[in-house]
Amino acid sequence: MSAQNPYDSFLDGRPLEEIVAATPREIAECLKAIGADEQKRPAPGKWSAAEIVCHLADCEIVFAFRLRQTLAEDNPTIQPFDQDHWARIYSGVPAALALESFSALRKWNLQVIRDALPANAARKMTHPERGAMTFQTIVETMAGHDLNHLAQLRRLAGVASS
Repeated sequence: MSAQNPYDSFLDGRPLEEIVAATPREIAECLKAIGADEQKRPAPGKWSAAEIVCHLADCEIVFAFRLRQTLAEDNPTIQPFDQDHWARIYSGVPAALALESFSALRKWNLQVIRDALPANAARKMTHPERGAMTFQTIVETMAGHDLNHLAQLRRLAGVASS
């Protein structure tokens, strides 16, 4: 596992843009299969499907800022966040609302990524816990993070990987 991208092991060789572009549709497919059980936690301390999608929506806000900050500033230091603290507000939030938010933000972030790459792939930023990273690393982290959580949603939905 890369210290820069803790989700590196989830990457499957597909182009990063393909992965991040497909995620909203794949989440929707999982939620359709999960149905009314979206708020049910699979085990104590584990997130429900709705909570996973809320987390993805929150992370998309974070990624949006990191992408833009890396493009706008010279070697910025980005702000980490505590996902468990952010998750305290997820209880009862409908997965459809979180997916709608995630999908809109992802569409906007994809435009930034498409406009920025490959020319800005090596733009640097610093993560206080992971060290030096690049714009490309942020995109790789997004894709790996997506695949990690899609695997969780597929398990909850009882469907195989696509």
